[in-house]
Parts: sequence; C-alpha cells; structure tokens
Amino acid sequence: MNINVRWANETDAENLMLLNQEFNGVGLSISDVLTSIRQSKELIALAILDEEPVGFACAQWFNSFCYPHGQGEITEMYIQEKARRKGLATQLIDFLEQEFRCRGVKSVNILTGRDNVQAHKTYTRSNYMKKDEVVFQKKL
Repeated sequence: MNINVRWANETDAENLMLLNQEFNGVGLSISDVLTSIRQSKELIALAILDEEPVGFACAQWFNSFCYPHGQGEITEMYIQEKARRKGLATQLIDFLEQEFRCRGVKSVNILTGRDNVQAHKTYTRSNYMKKDEVVFQKKL
C-alpha cells in the first residue's frame, strides 16, 4: 500500500471534480475546478492511495488585526469509503498544518457535522478540541 499526500494542481481537476461530487453532491465542471485552482488562494491537498486520488482537504488562512497571529481553517475533508481507516485523513491534516506553520498560523479550526462521529475521532486524535460554538448561515 503506497500512500502519498501532495498539493493538488491543474492536472488533478477531473479527479477533484469527481471526488467533490461524491462528497458534496455539487455538479461542478472541470472548467469550474480549474478556474478555482488558478484563481483562488485556497489550499487544496490531495490524498493518493496506490497512485489513485482517493480524497482531498481544503483550507483557508488569513491574518486579522484582532489576533496577533494568522488563523487557519480546514474547510473540507473527504476520503473515499474504500480508502478510510488507513491514516489518510490524519496525513492530510498534518500536511495542511505544516503549511499553516510556514505561514505563521497559530490557531486552526475544523468544521464538521454534529453527527460525523468518525471525523470527530480523527480530529481528536490530531489534538483538536471540541468547542461549544454555534454556527449561523445565511444564503445570499
């Protein structure tokens, strides 16, 4: 079993499109994904198992006058069912955290569903602590 995590690039657009469709059910085109890769400041890490892309994680980072150091957020994380429980999610987290450190980020948040017990376990193993916060959302 050969496991690798690396930055996604333009040649990964089709695989990212398919993985995102499985994860979010969003029907983006390859062109949409390519545009995002080229223009967004989003960090996109790709998980590879035996030369096949099987998951991804997306992250954002920013600086604010409200905090003395950069802030980060892992916004999306998905591993295909066939590739789960092999340590890929943990490797994706470690990979993104390393980049965050290089950018001066000192605090990272991860949002996940209340009922996503497996994700909760993964994040806890990576030393994330559950916070008692409420998220509000509004569609514009």
